[in-house]
Amino acid sequence: MVATAEFVPRERCARCRRPLSVCYCAALPTIETQTRIVILQHPRERDMAIGTARMATLCLPQSRLLVGMRWDDDPRLAAALAEPGRTPILLYPGPGAKDLLAEPPQGPVTLVAVDGTWSQAKTLVRDNPILQALPRYAFVAPEPSHYRIRKEPSDEYCSTIEALMHALGALEGEPAKFRALLDPFHAMVDAQLAHQAARPLRRFRVQKAAVDPRQRLLPIVRERFEDIVLVVAEANAWPYTSDGVKPADELVHLVALRPATGEVFDRIAAPAGALAPSTSFHCGIPEVHLRAGAPSAEVIEAFMRWLRPTDVIAAWGYYTPDLVTAAGARLPERFDVRFVAQRVLHRKFGSLEALADTLGTPTQLAPGRAGRRLAGLAQIVASWPR
Repeated sequence: MVATAEFVPRERCARCRRPLSVCYCAALPTIETQTRIVILQHPRERDMAIGTARMATLCLPQSRLLVGMRWDDDPRLAAALAEPGRTPILLYPGPGAKDLLAEPPQGPVTLVAVDGTWSQAKTLVRDNPILQALPRYAFVAPEPSHYRIRKEPSDEYCSTIEALMHALGALEGEPAKFRALLDPFHAMVDAQLAHQAARPLRRFRVQKAAVDPRQRLLPIVRERFEDIVLVVAEANAWPYTSDGVKPADELVHLVALRPATGEVFDRIAAPAGALAPSTSFHCGIPEVHLRAGAPSAEVIEAFMRWLRPTDVIAAWGYYTPDLVTAAGARLPERFDVRFVAQRVLHRKFGSLEALADTLGTPTQLAPGRAGRRLAGLAQIVASWPR
């Protein structure tokens, strides 16, 4: 018989939500600002114990932290951006971004910052036209990051609270005033490092109980495999313009597979306007075939007829469902194949293609890149235990 110890959760601070042993509240300053600050946090960053977005909002009374993925129809963000007498700006690097430290905007502003890993932040900006439409500012951090417990991609990158320190110093002309934001940041970092140093080295590997791989599948996958429909969509995607604005992506190729029966849906949608220079290359479909496609509305109507009322949409990430929905589809319930694959494999992997390549050479199910990606999705789902 194996004895098990009862798990006792650590008591946490209600303010910073950190365990009391590493609470940083005693070091929190209160810094008033003329600038309004809105921090948009990726949901996966919300539970990061060493994140700094919440810390920043505890220091800055004129700030607000919002968590989510889709912001175009969010009334809270819309109200913040529409505040009279204030220009909303986005703190994010990219084409057309002005140097905030060298050319700060004049007058009161609402500063919108995105919080997450660099990949997560890129997704938030890419998938929200309301953010793409904002005047964009960025800067190269004038000093190395103090984030000694989390490796930044480059010396010029920094944490959210450090980015706000530099940005607010430039916007309000008082860089020294906002150095106080580093006080709780240093307290958190020092406490975390001390905790790690005091932790005894593990001299043996604890044998974990075997887990049935089926239990790592979502219930909807285990119980409704017959209803799964794999979907891949391609877009006529224009790059950012010189002023940092990106036109909305337009559906041009939609493919789907019902793995239980082998049924395939394959339709090309003709672009309503001009074709972006790289669309044909990336889609792997000749331009003449793209232009000869049916109107997008007809493709969506045919797809909705092909779907069954009980179907469950499965795609790699959010892009395909969002693109198809934007084209007018009313999609049923769905799940993210990438998320389920991470649960099943319990390890990191790269792109859809990289994961599919480890499972063998897929059979092309439709023309172009969408057909190859659909075949890769089919391989991944077929490899799951059932």
